[in-house]
Amino acid sequence: QVQLVESGGGLVQAGGSLRLSCAASGTIFSINAVGWYRQAPGKQRELVAVISNGGFINYADSVKGRFTISRDNAKNTVYLQMNSLKPEDTAVYYCNAKIKSRAWLGEFDYWGQGTQVTVSS
Repeated sequence: QVQLVESGGGLVQAGGSLRLSCAASGTIFSINAVGWYRQAPGKQRELVAVISNGGFINYADSVKGRFTISRDNAKNTVYLQMNSLKPEDTAVYYCNAKIKSRAWLGEFDYWGQGTQVTVSS
């Protein structure tokens, strides 16, 4: 069984920084693409950033130049460094990972439980 656990959320003033972590545990053969999503109240969940296992990275236009996604494959962990935070970044942030538990199995989507990020003006 695979679990994703996010951490690092909290309350920060506008202009501040937070670093989110997404740690995968359990029976893991390989972790492919990992993405950070966010969902603000009353809005749809949206992709914030994604990183492939080959290091390809893509960001939502709204966070380009402020957020940085990275991964530590040895620790099965992906990070989201968020700088110059704005009130509109307030949301629950979710980690999504495409993981193969065994070499002979296909990959499955896993989601973390979410971590709240609140940016005050």
